Amino acid sequence: MIDVTVENFEAEVVAASMNVPVLVDFWAPWCGPCKSLGPVLEKLETDYDGRFKLVKIDSDQEQQLAGMFGIRSIPTCVLLMNGQPVDGFMGALPEGQVRAFLDKHVPTAEELVAEIEGEEAHDALAEGDTGTALEKLQHAVVTDPSNDDARFDYVKLLLQLHREDDAKVAFAPVIAKAAGSRKLGALKAWMDAIDFVASSAYGESAGAEFDAKIVTNKRDFDTRYARARWLMAGQRWTDAMDELLEILMRDKAWGEEVARKTYVAILEIIEPPKVKVADGQIPPDDPVVATYRRRLSSVVLS
Repeated sequence: MIDVTVENFEAEVVAASMNVPVLVDFWAPWCGPCKSLGPVLEKLETDYDGRFKLVKIDSDQEQQLAGMFGIRSIPTCVLLMNGQPVDGFMGALPEGQVRAFLDKHVPTAEELVAEIEGEEAHDALAEGDTGTALEKLQHAVVTDPSNDDARFDYVKLLLQLHREDDAKVAFAPVIAKAAGSRKLGALKAWMDAIDFVASSAYGESAGAEFDAKIVTNKRDFDTRYARARWLMAGQRWTDAMDELLEILMRDKAWGEEVARKTYVAILEIIEPPKVKVADGQIPPDDPVVATYRRRLSSVVLS
C-alpha cells in the first residue's frame, strides 16, 4: 500500500496502471467506515500477490485529486487500468464483495504467470534461444489454456521448427475458434497449406511445374494459388505474397477473395512481437510487414 499525493500520482497511479490494475482508496483519518475498509484492502493486496496495486489518497489533504475523480463521499475506491478509470465502488464493502469486484478486472494468477512466460519467451527468441522460448510458451499454454496469444506463439514456433504433428495437437483445443480469430485463423491457413502440399505430393521440383503452367496461362489462378500455398508451407513468405498479389491484380474476388484472405493470414504470421518502448512512444513497424501491407492496399483499393 502506498500513500499518493499530487507529486507522485502520475508515477504511482497512472504509469503503474499501464502494467497492473491500480486500486485507489480515497479515505480520511476521521472516517469510521474508511478504517474498517482499509485493513480489508491491505489484506487483499497481500492475498492477490501483486496482481493489483493498492494506493491510498487522503481526500482532505489531496482535494485536487479528489476533485479530479469527482469524489463525493468516502470511502470510495476507483480502479485504473491502462491509465484510465474502469470501475469503482463506494462504502465499506465486506471482503467477499471486494473480492468479487476485483475478480471482474484483475488477472488470475494463472493468467499473470502465462503473460510473464510469454514475455520471457519473446526475449529468448530475440536472443535466438528457441529451446527456452518453446519451453516458456508450452508452460504458458498449460498454465492458462485460455490465453490465445500464448497459444498462437507456441503453435507458430512449433510450425517454424517443422514440428507439424505437435503443432496440430497444441492447436486442437482452439480449432473451433479459428473462424472468428484473425490470429488463430492464420495458423489454420498455414497448417492447411502444409496439409495441401503433403497430400498433393509436391516436392522440391514443384516450383518449375507451377511456373511452366503459369507461363502458358497467366490467369491460371488455381495453379497460382497452389504455388502460393506451396511457398507458404515452405515458409517462403514474401514469395507467397508476391504470388497472391499476382492473383489479386487480375481478379480481386477470385475464389471468394481467398487470395486476399491468405495474404492477410501471412501478414499475421510474420508480424513480429512489438518491441518494448518508452511510455507514449509507438513501437516501430516491421519494414517487410509494412511494405507488404502497402502493396496489398494499393492493389485492393485500385
